[in-house]
Amino acid sequence: MNRLQLCKVVSVVLLAYGLARAQHITTFEAPGAGTSSGQGSSGISINLEGAVLGFYADSNNVVHTFVCVAGCTSPSTFTTFEAPGAGTADIGANCFVPQTCQGTYAFSNNAFGVIAGFYRDSSNVIHGYVTAPPYTTFTTLNEPDAGTGANQGTFATNVNLEGDIAGNYTDASGVSHGFVTAPPYTTFTSFDPPGSVFTLTAEVLGINLEGAVTGTYFDASGVLHGYVRAANGTITEFNVMGAGTGSGQGTEPSGINDLGVIMGPYIDSNGVFHGYVRAANGDVTTFEVPGSGTGSGQGTEPEGNNLFGLITGNYIDSSGVNHGFVTAPPYTTFTTFDAPGASKNPAQEGTIPTTPNLFGEIAGFLQDANGVFHGFLRTP
Repeated sequence: MNRLQLCKVVSVVLLAYGLARAQHITTFEAPGAGTSSGQGSSGISINLEGAVLGFYADSNNVVHTFVCVAGCTSPSTFTTFEAPGAGTADIGANCFVPQTCQGTYAFSNNAFGVIAGFYRDSSNVIHGYVTAPPYTTFTTLNEPDAGTGANQGTFATNVNLEGDIAGNYTDASGVSHGFVTAPPYTTFTSFDPPGSVFTLTAEVLGINLEGAVTGTYFDASGVLHGYVRAANGTITEFNVMGAGTGSGQGTEPSGINDLGVIMGPYIDSNGVFHGYVRAANGDVTTFEVPGSGTGSGQGTEPEGNNLFGLITGNYIDSSGVNHGFVTAPPYTTFTTFDAPGASKNPAQEGTIPTTPNLFGEIAGFLQDANGVFHGFLRTP
């Protein structure tokens, strides 16, 4: 898609955006999702067409991927699939965070329905994949330098409108590096920002239409730094003013839109999260959602943004409970929300919005008081 085509898409979206429905949150379950603690469904990404991409853990703690349309309101709106070679054993892991069960995970879907994700095989080795409607043919993505031991391999977590894929891979020494690849996915470019000892790409929205990739790297002291890698390979590091400089502190991008705007959280010297937006020219705006806690592990965590600068994410209050929020430029006004049935127990996930599309529709997931996960869709 060239810039003229993109402008046409944006014009249509702007018209539709003005006709959007009143705010409404619908929860959903993928057919076959388990109903015990640690099982259930999650919404991860939503594309221009309103198709929600996610994964679910069944009653045997095996993960499967789904796409749902038409608001995910009935089993007939869901399509489920498995990547060939995905493992099927119950290994007693946490299927949602940090995604350590066997099976098929999905993270990013573009406007054409192309999906990028990864699967964990029967030996717990990770392999990336890409697939497209009707999701019966898969291309496996194995970065040539990826390790082949348990918990090593290729994590494909982003796809843009051109079909370019970004992610990270773990080598045989357990070190993570970034990568990009493009159709027909026969060559891979590996990268690490200068000073990185462990490189991660942002998930879901980590690559934009121009092929720019954002993510986080850890230095030798364990400090987090943001980076953006241009399509020509140039890497720019950035650190938000106020970010801590100790281990586990610093700047963590969550995504980049097609105008080059990056957002995410930064972690201060007290371990508190704060939101920021970084313009393509490097200017940074910081923000806090009212009600955010000020203790370690609390605060504001932006998760996704769209072309208009709308940002969604979660904030953690002073009791350690997760709630959703949405905001837009100039990031001084916030709408907060809780998905129906979300737990208020700080030991559980609560409400976790993940991504907005161009219409302002937001996908996400919640964990209820029984520990079961459910997907949700919020319409503006």
